[in-house]
Amino acid sequence: MEQKQSTLDVIYDNWQAYNGKLRTAVAPLTDEQLARQPAAGMWPLGQIVQHIVSVRAGWFSGTLQDEDEAMAAYMEWGQYDSPWRGAADLARGLDETWAFIESRLRCWTPEECAMTFPDEWEGQVYDVSRSWVIYHVLEHDLHHGGEVSLLLGMNQLPGPDI
Repeated sequence: MEQKQSTLDVIYDNWQAYNGKLRTAVAPLTDEQLARQPAAGMWPLGQIVQHIVSVRAGWFSGTLQDEDEAMAAYMEWGQYDSPWRGAADLARGLDETWAFIESRLRCWTPEECAMTFPDEWEGQVYDVSRSWVIYHVLEHDLHHGGEVSLLLGMNQLPGPDI
């Protein structure tokens, strides 16, 4: 009898595939291409990817209190004053943050996903569940991945093959 995937497994598998497509689109880019902006004063392409990496690490390691040295370093990415990173670093950041996320997604039970953690936003502390964080980071990846795709397309560069 054929075993059917759960809805969550389908979502997680497709998120993994999306990460791979984003990584494939970013990995061959030159520094000049990564520096392209949609308009003056807006984040360049490379900064958007750094932001994706930083947010993944911040939520899954920082907010969910799952300390990891590599994730702590990635939390520093994505700020306006962050050091420049080339395509190889960005691809590695996407790979490593995804591997960190996936290792947690595949082992947390529904009860563990319901656990809450304090998160401060604009001076107020909220209790957020792992489930909420999972969805929030997924929607964040899709949002900023869309920006990456649009910016690549505006510059006649291949985007994620979605």
